[in-house]
Parts: sequence; C-alpha cells; structure tokens
Amino acid sequence: MKKRFYRKRAELFNVLNKIKLWPSRKGVLHGIRSIEIRGEEAKITTHCNKEFYQKNSRNSRAGRWLRNKWFLKPCSACRIPEWKLQKYSSTSFQRHQGSSLTHSAPGGKVSAP
Repeated sequence: MKKRFYRKRAELFNVLNKIKLWPSRKGVLHGIRSIEIRGEEAKITTHCNKEFYQKNSRNSRAGRWLRNKWFLKPCSACRIPEWKLQKYSSTSFQRHQGSSLTHSAPGGKVSAP
C-alpha cells in the first residue's frame, strides 16, 4: 500500500474529514458516518449510530491517538473494512512533509484552516 503523509499540526476536523475514523476512550476504532461542523465544535455520528460533540483541538486525546495510530480493536458494529485499516496504518504524520489538509471553499478557492 502506498505510504501517505499528512502534516502533524493539522486541524482535528480536517484530519477527521479525511480519515473518517474515531478512536474512543476505550480504544475502539469507530467509522465516522457524518461530521457537522458548527464553529469550533462538531457533531460526529459514527456508523454504529453514536453521536457526540467534539471541540476542534490539535492537542486533544483523539488527535494524538489518530496521529500515533493507537487503538485496541475496530468496532464490530461499524464494520470498518480491512483495506481502510491498512490505509490508516500506512499513513504517517510528520511535521514538515505531506498535505496540510486544507479544505477548499466554494468556488474552488483554497482556504487555510
């Protein structure tokens, strides 16, 4: 699988939109169905129909777990495919290399996070 690089200090919501995975506090990796961003908070819905709110923080527990790829097991209810877990495990977060995960605004303009 091709190795992917993302910037280490990217905004949490941009990382979540790209990876579509969420590590819970118990170490279970969930698949994200939808993310509704409301200012500095987002409503996250997983494939196992759990809903919660998360603040946008680069230093959060979830951000660290995503960058370091820490999880105990994937959620059985979310049914994360094996190819997605392999893609997740081949992703590297480095400080000065890779995509900065900026999102494009309507009209094709790129806006920085």
